[in-house]
Amino acid sequence: MSALFERMAIIGLGLIGSSVARVVRQHGIADHISVCARSPETRQAATDLGLADAVFADPAKAVADADFVLLCTPLGTYKTLAEAFAPSLKPGAIVSDVGSVKGSAIRDVGPFMPDGVTFVPGHPVAGTENSGPHSGFAELFDRRWCILTPPDGTDENAVNTVADFWREAGSEIEIMDAAHHDLVLAVTSHLPHLIAYNIVGTADDLAKVTESEVIKFAAGGFRDFTRIAASDPVMWRDIFLTNRDAVLEMLGRFTEDLSALQKAIRYKDGEELEALFTRTRHIRREVIDAEQADPDEAPEDTY
Repeated sequence: MSALFERMAIIGLGLIGSSVARVVRQHGIADHISVCARSPETRQAATDLGLADAVFADPAKAVADADFVLLCTPLGTYKTLAEAFAPSLKPGAIVSDVGSVKGSAIRDVGPFMPDGVTFVPGHPVAGTENSGPHSGFAELFDRRWCILTPPDGTDENAVNTVADFWREAGSEIEIMDAAHHDLVLAVTSHLPHLIAYNIVGTADDLAKVTESEVIKFAAGGFRDFTRIAASDPVMWRDIFLTNRDAVLEMLGRFTEDLSALQKAIRYKDGEELEALFTRTRHIRREVIDAEQADPDEAPEDTY
């Protein structure tokens, strides 16, 4: 099978960027990969790991002659990077990204795209708590969804090409309005991360429970929270700031539901508690049936 792209550029080589590079190599999706990374250590890792044919510190040099450019950096860097590399994009190039907030991506990248270049915002819904070029793996996107949020009027051929790219990487494709995407992800990803950060922080702040006890007696639920809370701080800082309105809306709803749960516990309403726990257990089963979680990750009877 022939390559989808002759030349591809990846801007940023964290978990997602390095996983993209690996899957592109493994499946021959592009004949040539150029990588842009800020730190000398990351650029050296890209060379040592064989993730790129050319490595650059300057994004403008990395995108020169590229048919496809993929932004894999924190959302807060998008505007500066797009402004820097846009003049070097060749006519006909396609630019996309992997960010978890699409409204800000469209706002910060789209206006800099020159005539003849198409921006197709995207979000592979995949990841781990690890970061850096050594953390990537080609199977990261297998059977995971990639959501594309092209604004009205986006070239249909470019959208189809980006969809084909992610299909070859192993993903399923969903097309969605950017604002709706940001609301959905506020519920399914952003709010859970915020809760995890807060719970782990609360445990750390408790004067009556020592740090050694928190670590030593961490049960299954708390261990899951610590895994989520270990995610890249810069990436998540940018996600919460750029998707502020949707996150605040979901946080308000969560606070209301939490108050109802507090009331049920206070007044010993076991029926209400059991009904909630039964409903949420069913949702977990549906997530597993949809192959979006490992069935072996069963709840632990450890309290």
